[in-house]
Amino acid sequence: MRSVFSISLPEKMASELDQYAKRTGRNKSDVVRKSLAIYLWETRFQNARKRLAPKTKKTGIVTEEDVFRRVS
Repeated sequence: MRSVFSISLPEKMASELDQYAKRTGRNKSDVVRKSLAIYLWETRFQNARKRLAPKTKKTGIVTEEDVFRRVS
């Protein structure tokens, strides 16, 4: 099921959205939907990272390279 809603954008942002949609051949709804999905994923990732940081430090995992070494 889909929900329809409207948002107001600053004129410059609306213009950039129009230009990007035309350049990529996508409609504005698709661009905004994908952008929001990425934003929400990144927000969840950052929250998980903050929540897990104290636990990982105890195991010696401090950097992304430490993670890579553990999973490789």
